[in-house]
Amino acid sequence: MLTIQQATTDFLNHCRYEKNLSTKTLKFYTIDLTQFRAFLSAGAYPLIVSELDKYCIKLYLKELYQWKPKTIKRKVATIKAFFNYLEYEDAIVVNPLRKIKIRIKEPQVLPKALTKKETGQILQQAYKALSTAPLDTYTRKERIRDVAIVELLFATGARVSEIANLRAEDLNLKTGRITIRGKGNKERLAYICNEGTFKILRAYFDAFRRGVGEFLWVNRLGKKLSDQSIRNLVRHLAGKANISKHVTPHVFRHTFATLLLENDVDIKYIQSLLGHSSITTTQIYTQVNREKQKQILRKKHPRHELLFVMD
Repeated sequence: MLTIQQATTDFLNHCRYEKNLSTKTLKFYTIDLTQFRAFLSAGAYPLIVSELDKYCIKLYLKELYQWKPKTIKRKVATIKAFFNYLEYEDAIVVNPLRKIKIRIKEPQVLPKALTKKETGQILQQAYKALSTAPLDTYTRKERIRDVAIVELLFATGARVSEIANLRAEDLNLKTGRITIRGKGNKERLAYICNEGTFKILRAYFDAFRRGVGEFLWVNRLGKKLSDQSIRNLVRHLAGKANISKHVTPHVFRHTFATLLLENDVDIKYIQSLLGHSSITTTQIYTQVNREKQKQILRKKHPRHELLFVMD
């Protein structure tokens, strides 16, 4: 009889070696399935997959409602993927989730973006820190790297994990082409089209000529730079630039999309640049743009200059 623990191991191996899912996805699958197994153990439910029924799954779904909607959706998606795999492999006769209708309403939160001015202030702060770094020191090399990372975040609109996981071979400095590996290891192309961005990337390669190995961004020890290090960098620069907003690498992604939309770029192109599989995901930026339209009309509409009102 197949236990939950063995089934979890088999499922994760399937995801890793057959589906070739990303490390991040595997990490969340592991967390979610460990939590599911702990729930079963605590409630003295069966730990044999063939003995799990709809009643048990419903109780687990009820337990999940302490989490935020986005987290619940992820955990439910994990359980669905797990049981779909078990059914496909004939480990279970009936998928207990098949006849459970699950509706999770996630509140729509408009993405926070920087203005063009605020983006400029952060870039200015990064270049200012570079200009004050003594020549021929590691501090200067580090600040060249920091500017290059911020430039690339803004140039591509890529997720922080996508930037952190860039390999040296993914960036072609002759053509400006970048290969980005997104969710599910799907590849998309981005292009560097600004000479200032090009210049700092060339400077980075010159500064770290011997340090860059498999991964593009490295720390003092020559190890891959983590997602968290990039988040810390962005937060530090935003603070130095006196920006009151909570600025993260993902805010740069939102800024990239919002400013392109304000510059009349077709949303289908923005969808492709962001690596969204569905246009629905990208359309949230049209709502951000509507807010901008309202601001313009409140401040700039010529009717405000015509002082006619009803007596």
